[in-house]
Amino acid sequence: MSGPADLPGLTGLPGLPVPLAQRVRERQGDFLLFALTPPRRTTAPEKVAEIAGRTLARLAPLDLDGVLLYDIDDESDRTDQERPFPFLPTLDPADYLRDHLGAAGLPAVVYRAVGKYAPDELGAWAAAQDPTDVLSVFVGSASRDTPVRTTLPAAHALRTEAAPDLLVGGVAIPERHTRRGDEHLRMLAKQASGCGFFVTQVVYDVNAAKNLVSDYRYACLEQGVEPVPVVFTFSVVGGVRTLEFLRWLGVDVPRWIANDLTHAHDPLQASHEHSAAAARELLAYAHASGVPVGLSVESVSARRVEIEQSVALAHELRSLLG
Repeated sequence: MSGPADLPGLTGLPGLPVPLAQRVRERQGDFLLFALTPPRRTTAPEKVAEIAGRTLARLAPLDLDGVLLYDIDDESDRTDQERPFPFLPTLDPADYLRDHLGAAGLPAVVYRAVGKYAPDELGAWAAAQDPTDVLSVFVGSASRDTPVRTTLPAAHALRTEAAPDLLVGGVAIPERHTRRGDEHLRMLAKQASGCGFFVTQVVYDVNAAKNLVSDYRYACLEQGVEPVPVVFTFSVVGGVRTLEFLRWLGVDVPRWIANDLTHAHDPLQASHEHSAAAARELLAYAHASGVPVGLSVESVSARRVEIEQSVALAHELRSLLG
């Protein structure tokens, strides 16, 4: 687990873990995050506290470098396909961290769907964060037609003005790179606007992820820019509906993997093995290419068995990291 928050003067010394923010600033990889979705907004306060307690108990043995908290937004205008699961608003991730997870002492990456917030609200939140413990990922709207209160460029400008020390990352999508071939250029543009790291959505197509790493690496070389950490996200699939939801989210699951998962006697274990193999292959490629890479694990489903299998996957991925 990352170094104690009450010993800031000892961070980075021999024998002590390097805190997440310092790793990212120094453009190091090989760190592990666990991604969480806050409870539904309608959840009773005592139930929220119970969920948080169970979550922290599950994560305690994992030797995590931090947690990642999603800011869920309705993405139904991104696609004409019917959403497999209904959209249910969740608690604000920053509030959930402050009120329920902060006692764990783990660094946190807090997503901000910037279109949901007024500029002064977003700027005030950024300015109030401790940049040694909190990082953020700014996410733009799911569609050009979505009404927004703050655009992504405006959000980055606000952060530069209100909280220049706050580390902010962006989203990188290997599937979009497969379709358009320019995701690495998007990454470089975001990097120029202040992004210090990137986080992907769930990866099942490891070749698409390797293509993105390769194109990003060589574009950085051409422009004389040092690559920043790229965090690749992995998850497990417990059944057909979870697989359908991944696809609705825009995740490309190669047909041979989808066939294996659909027909597997134990799809959770099969998806665990696929994800671990993909992470191992991607790490080896990234190490050889010189692009710093971190790993994140999330549970796409709220089912207990899928959450517990995601924890088991995180435990295995921890063993892959230096």
